[in-house]
Amino acid sequence: MNAILRSTNLVIGKVESDFMPSNVDRRGFLRASGTSAASFMILQSGSARTYAANEKLSIACIGAGGRAGSNIRGTESQNIVALCDVDWQRASEAFGKLPSAKRYRDYRVMLTEMESKIDAVIVSTPDHHHFHASMAAIRLGKHVYCEKPLTHSIWEARELAASAREAGVATQMGNQAQADQDTRIIQEFVMDNAIGPIREAHLWTDRPSRGLHGEYWPQGVPRPADQPAVPETMAWDLWIGPAPMRPYHPSYAPFNWRGWWDFGTGALGDMGCHYFDPVYRALKLKSPSSVEAVSTRVNKESYPLGSVVTFEFPQRGEMPPVTVQWHDGGLRPPRPDVLKEGDLMAANGVMLVGDDGVILTDWDNGWRMFPDEHAKEYGTPPEVLARSPGHHEEWIQACKGGPKAGSNFDWAGPLTEGVLLGNIALRSQLREDLTHKKLLWDSKQMACTNHAAANQFLRREYREGWQS
Repeated sequence: MNAILRSTNLVIGKVESDFMPSNVDRRGFLRASGTSAASFMILQSGSARTYAANEKLSIACIGAGGRAGSNIRGTESQNIVALCDVDWQRASEAFGKLPSAKRYRDYRVMLTEMESKIDAVIVSTPDHHHFHASMAAIRLGKHVYCEKPLTHSIWEARELAASAREAGVATQMGNQAQADQDTRIIQEFVMDNAIGPIREAHLWTDRPSRGLHGEYWPQGVPRPADQPAVPETMAWDLWIGPAPMRPYHPSYAPFNWRGWWDFGTGALGDMGCHYFDPVYRALKLKSPSSVEAVSTRVNKESYPLGSVVTFEFPQRGEMPPVTVQWHDGGLRPPRPDVLKEGDLMAANGVMLVGDDGVILTDWDNGWRMFPDEHAKEYGTPPEVLARSPGHHEEWIQACKGGPKAGSNFDWAGPLTEGVLLGNIALRSQLREDLTHKKLLWDSKQMACTNHAAANQFLRREYREGWQS
């Protein structure tokens, strides 16, 4: 990674970017950046820029269709000045709503041409582009909002968080529920010792079998053999980006990419950053000490249909060691004895198991405490945590010099690491010597200490022209 060194309120970085677009010549790139090949450029850090009371951010969006629509709506109070998408048909709605925004297919070209005209960048791409798009923006000193999970690999999460910190830019990952009141409430329950010491937590989702809005993507399947034509509106080479090249297929794009190792991070990557976040906050979790996975059949192309991943976390201060178990593909944890007949656990949920009771949520209707008698006696926890002005608003305020956003990359990086460590345990099952093995994790070394072969999955190789 190009070194980015911080000096007081200035950030010094190398001029030549590994993200230089192939169709922008070297002289044009250097002219656009206002530097010479042998010099260094000085970037203004996020904290050094000041804004008038009513001044708006100038934002460029990498990704304009699909999930990007929600992020555009969340920041519509600001100026969206540029839109980039590899599929202009999919991006047509955003293009129609923002006719004055400049349009691009290649975000490397957009960042080069718009560098002096933008303050911030929103990254709403498939997972395999998160690191490259976000890092390219950070290297230009731009504030970054990136969808979850933060990156496709653990190494990328570390690099991105460190670079954002050194550059002094404001960041936010797109796990919107971190800003919800319920995320504050569960922390307040635990702070008030409402169910006693907590030694277990369970998180479960019906994805990929059925998403919250009825969507489905295939997992546990081989690579398709047929090769349909690339849609005329899509730039397939740019969609593939840093991943290994393969022929276009609708099984990958525009939506089904989540289930493929090369592009997505599976059900765990998709929902894990949402569900783990309140648990990490409430239980003050940092890095797990071990992870172990069991699942349906794993293949080299796509994630399994269903899995159970067990994370062990050491004691934190007076909090005892805790086991956090993830269930996906419609699998659920054992039903606790304190639930009565008719008490539903729902298809998606989070549950904390304490010595004195259970607190669970179905993700839509708030937290419920069991047994009922204990819940009635306890009531509600005291409100001690400040409420959020809104997930996107947190980031906007941070960009303008306000407090750090709740899921800034210093928080989102370690959270993403934990989630992706579960995928390493799943992927390790491809090796007979690692099948059903508990992986011992050393966060400081960024290594599985008892099975070195698992460490091959900590980072990925990039296609030529996309090296970091």
